[in-house]
Amino acid sequence: MTKSYKEVMTELTPFMTKLKKEIPDVMNGFGAMMQSATKEGVLSTKTKELIALALGVASRCDGCIAFHTQALHKLGMTREELLEVLGMAVYMGGGPSYIYAAYALKAYEEMSAISI
Repeated sequence: MTKSYKEVMTELTPFMTKLKKEIPDVMNGFGAMMQSATKEGVLSTKTKELIALALGVASRCDGCIAFHTQALHKLGMTREELLEVLGMAVYMGGGPSYIYAAYALKAYEEMSAISI
């Protein structure tokens, strides 16, 4: 199965927007939690996004891979950082994470090839 993570984002974004309109209390709460969780602290926003990407790989979440890879691309993630995070995700998640680590590498290469 071929996936384009740009297409995953394009496909999901309108429905995410609909959810924000149709269940605003829930989505506003989620947004507030996201803002609080990702803000700079002892860990940098970039480190927190790297953790989120690893969790997305381990849980086999295409949307998570797409959106966190995009965020990390904007934060200047290097290929070396990506590969270390993917190694940890594979270590913690086994074979299924190995497959989704390959998808995350594909997403990174897609994001690097396009202007976001």
